[in-house]
Amino acid sequence: MKALHIYAGAQARQQIQDQGLRAQDISVIPAAAGGPKGLILGALDRYLFGDWLAQTTQAIDLVGASIGAWRMATACMPDAGAALQRFEQEYIHQDYDPPAGERRLRPQHISQRFAQGLERFYADSVGALLAHPRYRLHVLAARGRHMLRREHRLWTPAGYAGAYLSNLLSRPALGLWLERVVFSSGAAALPFATTDYRTRQVALSEANFKPALQASCSIPFVLGAVHSIPGAPPGAYWDGGITDYHLHMNYQPAGEGLVLYPHFQKAVVPGWLDKSLWWRHRSTSFLNRVVVLAPNPEWIKTLPNGKLPDRSDFQRYSHRFGERVQAWSRAAQASKQLADEFHDWLARGHQAPVQAL
Repeated sequence: MKALHIYAGAQARQQIQDQGLRAQDISVIPAAAGGPKGLILGALDRYLFGDWLAQTTQAIDLVGASIGAWRMATACMPDAGAALQRFEQEYIHQDYDPPAGERRLRPQHISQRFAQGLERFYADSVGALLAHPRYRLHVLAARGRHMLRREHRLWTPAGYAGAYLSNLLSRPALGLWLERVVFSSGAAALPFATTDYRTRQVALSEANFKPALQASCSIPFVLGAVHSIPGAPPGAYWDGGITDYHLHMNYQPAGEGLVLYPHFQKAVVPGWLDKSLWWRHRSTSFLNRVVVLAPNPEWIKTLPNGKLPDRSDFQRYSHRFGERVQAWSRAAQASKQLADEFHDWLARGHQAPVQAL
């Protein structure tokens, strides 16, 4: 396989060796934060939800933060394949211009535009996606504590500085400043243990779905925090990727189930503040039953600009909206090779090796 690499934890590798990777064995699907990088997984998402998993009947937990939460919520919509295609197109074509008379974008303006986009995208389909007969949706957000309880022009930067320093000492210490909040549909139990990090679970409903999803996507200092989410504790809610960037969690899939993780890289980084802390990028026992589908780093070099789409492209293509759309569209189109190679790998009896995660 030229584009796709497959990695797995120890138990997952043994199970695949013994009986192959079967759709009926999938119990959990995580979806990472990472902004435009998630576009490279569009074709895989459409194949998984529109074809491969559609042939099975088991319940599956979909766990997402930021763009990952948006992807997983979209996968719960009727006609998942078409919905995910529409999501890809709307994400690629998003554009934010300063309000009349202003020279730069403010977080509040981006938040307002983002909320309008969510309202338009999901419209009246929220009830149906939350009641999906098989998929149990879990949307992650980060709730501020102490100095981060409310968004403030002075306390918020100071609070995040404290969070950064605490996280350097230990990941659990980040919980002094932020807690993981999981908004779950259908009273679903969490598919992972929560002893690693301060966690709270809230029922996901039609009343709080859109603000919870917006909170999960609200990057600090880029978008404003979301306050007063119905049914949730008071406070400021930010991007779920701050606490769980790549969802490196202690997964506990049901029975002999596996965690299938379409990801844009091999490493499963715990939190957003861990991006530069390379020693936290290693695999752990949390990922023993995880199978990661990720693009080959050498294949990524063939994409526009030799990299995955990312937020830096908004600056790279500043005032050149059409060129950014073209670059992102080419990357999204190229991602079909990932889905094709995964399909072929399954059809040919898993001939290509599964690498250690």
